[in-house]
Amino acid sequence: MSSGYRKVIFFVLVAGLCYVAYAYMIKPANEHLSQEKAMVQDKLTKLDELEKATKAAMDLTNQLERVEEAIKVFESKLPPTSEIHKVLENVTVIAQKNGLRPKTIRTLKRKNNRGYIEQPLRMELHGNFQSYYSFLLELEMMDRITKIRELSLKKNSKHEGETEATFVMSIFFQNASG
Repeated sequence: MSSGYRKVIFFVLVAGLCYVAYAYMIKPANEHLSQEKAMVQDKLTKLDELEKATKAAMDLTNQLERVEEAIKVFESKLPPTSEIHKVLENVTVIAQKNGLRPKTIRTLKRKNNRGYIEQPLRMELHGNFQSYYSFLLELEMMDRITKIRELSLKKNSKHEGETEATFVMSIFFQNASG
């Protein structure tokens, strides 16, 4: 065999060896590497999502703690049902201290709600307008939750400067079963 022929055969063998190495070793290794890179990228994306979810959960935990604190403050302003007479006594004392004369105080039907009880009271008071204003300001400053509704003022025709106020005031209490 001539040396040129040997060189051609050697060149063909080297080229064939390169093709076989590429087709059966390098190409599958590159495909496997790209699959591994895609899996790593997918895992990094999931890790970022997990970190975001963890931060959101921490924020929700903080918000839940603030809500629980607000509920505790709210509940501290709700006396137990057994203290209704004390709250009613405080309201009466505030009215008398401001120069109002209670004419009638009637309890209306109690409303049970989730976690609290609303006890409406229909009250009729007599006095001057400034006394009502002071009375309402003091009611607002009470550390108990109350609500005034259906307020009506009428001029007393018998006494100059006097008015009659009729209103429904709701006092809120803790629900013993809630």
